[in-house]
Amino acid sequence: MLGLLAMAHLLQRRAGHPGSRILSVASYRPRTEVGNEQVAALIDSSDEWIRRRCGIESRRRAAPDEDVVMMAVAAAAKALAGAGVDPADVSAVLVATMSHRGPATTAAPLVADALGATDAAAMDLGAACAGFPYALATADALVRSGAAGYVVLVGAERMTDIIDERDRGTAFLFGDGAGAVVVGPAQTCEIGPVVWGSDGSGSELLRYDEAGILRMAGPEVFRWATSVVPDAAGRALDAAGLAAADLAAFVPHQANLRIITSTAKSLGLGPHVRVATDITTNGNTGAASIPQAMAALPDTTGPALLIGFGAGLSYAAQVVTLP
Repeated sequence: MLGLLAMAHLLQRRAGHPGSRILSVASYRPRTEVGNEQVAALIDSSDEWIRRRCGIESRRRAAPDEDVVMMAVAAAAKALAGAGVDPADVSAVLVATMSHRGPATTAAPLVADALGATDAAAMDLGAACAGFPYALATADALVRSGAAGYVVLVGAERMTDIIDERDRGTAFLFGDGAGAVVVGPAQTCEIGPVVWGSDGSGSELLRYDEAGILRMAGPEVFRWATSVVPDAAGRALDAAGLAAADLAAFVPHQANLRIITSTAKSLGLGPHVRVATDITTNGNTGAASIPQAMAALPDTTGPALLIGFGAGLSYAAQVVTLP
């Protein structure tokens, strides 16, 4: 009798999908481009010093009318158009951001409303510069479980709102912008297993001060990244069942050109693998950097290794098939 009662209360399960895939990628870059000379003048530095230290030549700065929501909507609308998906068919809108400021506590519901995805679930995901791969793993799980059909995922940042333009440790690194993807169902696995982790003992290395301004212990963060990122990247390849030679592209978080090149070297990437270096003309755009860098590789298809890392400290990596 007890067994029959237990069976009577079994919950119904949604039908899921064998896999998920990225259907389209799009980017929004603010109108104003800022070169190194303008930044260097405020931090007693030079164009040569900035290029040598991080590889950045210029970055974009958002105007007052280009807030996080506006940029997220612009990128997401382009991604939806590229995927051929009607906003009314979107089940969830995810916004990865660490810089959203304003009267609304979260950006995602505003983005969903502006897109016309009025019935979609909407939430912000805060994992700093690792936010995009964290949110991509979430989107993959939502689609495969059947909890969502199509998911719009946006990384959007106004990093210039949370940095001190006279801080020699951060002022030259960051830019603004947004990047978006649409994730939908697939018959095969085109978003590989996520490899992720965190180290809260290092949270002081990247933190907000009392005024809400981002402060960074640059050398310590660099050492952490160069030790963690290659290992996580290798484990993501193993989890996907691929070797470095199978990749078409490597798209890491655009934090520092030296980290990107050293990781590519440690992985033994061949000349056929396109390594994203969007940082040179876009700076570090936080959670937006990976989708923006993906959008800057329009002629590349096939497997791509993505990895994000940053404040928290946190990191996440996965292999995806580029649309």
